[in-house]
Amino acid sequence: MAKEQTEVRDLQEGNYVMIDDAPCVINAYSTAKPGKHGSAKARVEGRGVFDDKKRNFTQPVDAKVWVPIIERKQGQVVSVQNGDMQLMDLETYETITMRVPDGVDPSPDDEIEYLEYEGQRKVVRS
Repeated sequence: MAKEQTEVRDLQEGNYVMIDDAPCVINAYSTAKPGKHGSAKARVEGRGVFDDKKRNFTQPVDAKVWVPIIERKQGQVVSVQNGDMQLMDLETYETITMRVPDGVDPSPDDEIEYLEYEGQRKVVRS
């Protein structure tokens, strides 16, 4: 699996983190001071990269969390049919079939940037 461990204190807004076994991008990060009987706590709010669900967690700042390694790739549209598009990865020349996301109107020979993590893919820029 393409992920690594890091401490909660090393997270920042805009980074990726695994929340409920789903890769999320961090929207908000806040810490609370250590109290009389405990360590400092961090609250992390994120939004799912592939499913767009809002998630959060609260843990001590020295706790370990998983950070997914999400690859940003370039592809070229080969064909578009019935709401699906065939995309050729410009690095490996592998052909991938993806759903055409809302608000994107691809045509053959367009270059598209997409994210990939463990078989999940999402178009980020066309």
